[in-house]
Amino acid sequence: MIGQHGAQKWTWVFFFLAPSLIGMLLFIVYPIVSSFGLAFHDWNMLSAPKFIGLDNFKELLADADFWRAMRYTLSFIVLYVPAVFVLGLALALFLNQKLRGIVVVRTATFLPVVASWVVVSLIWKWIFNPQYGLVNYGLKLVGITGPAWLFDPQTALYAMVITSIWKDVGYIALLYLGGLQAISETYYEAARIDGANRWQSMRSITLPLLSSTMFFVAITLLINYFQIFDQVWLMPMRDSAADRQLEVIVTEVVKNAFSYSRMGYASAMSWVLFVLIFIITFVQLRLQKRWVYYEVD
Repeated sequence: MIGQHGAQKWTWVFFFLAPSLIGMLLFIVYPIVSSFGLAFHDWNMLSAPKFIGLDNFKELLADADFWRAMRYTLSFIVLYVPAVFVLGLALALFLNQKLRGIVVVRTATFLPVVASWVVVSLIWKWIFNPQYGLVNYGLKLVGITGPAWLFDPQTALYAMVITSIWKDVGYIALLYLGGLQAISETYYEAARIDGANRWQSMRSITLPLLSSTMFFVAITLLINYFQIFDQVWLMPMRDSAADRQLEVIVTEVVKNAFSYSRMGYASAMSWVLFVLIFIITFVQLRLQKRWVYYEVD
């Protein structure tokens, strides 16, 4: 392509990009555009779509199941995000220490991240089993009768939060660890010369210089866990109260689309979720100017 100009150059550029572009258009762009159109239609996948305007969105506003799913989604986020945010930072501070064998510890903390949710859910369904699970066995040793974790909607929510933290904290710690190792040691040396203790160095050096990583972690956690699906679909015991009642937005989308054959209504629900995530992300991007510090060389 060296020495080629104009139309001939762009022909070769398009030739090499075409496989990726065609795949993106067919499997990403077209489904997104189609789902937006379906949000204004009634379609059961058997007959032709019927245009109904904003009726799907009007029904959504009065749908008790949708608002219950929204409540459970927000409850999960409120419990999960602050916990994994803080625990990930604490773990990263530990992994950043120069200790013998720390590489092995770093590898071990990341193993749950690469495990599939199917495997993780099977392991933790056994751990939370009310009769012979490890959690209730440990509670019994201290005289506490453990709950039926994955049978009740409220306790199932807590169980899924704990499981999600266990699975994800290694990834969050890895992100923080990268940010910590990017901070120059000269800042800490200057602080020690000025008589600063560890807490003062943490507050005045580590946290401000780590704020860009914290922002990335916060925004990705919120985007990902507004779309929580795997653990809610896999972990509650089948035909239990938790299985019947514990729903989040994405499970409601899947059930309406593929169990009830209401593709238009599921599309409307998906776009409401998209708008919600977009608004939260936009607000975060605007607020980052108040607390995120970007180091400039």
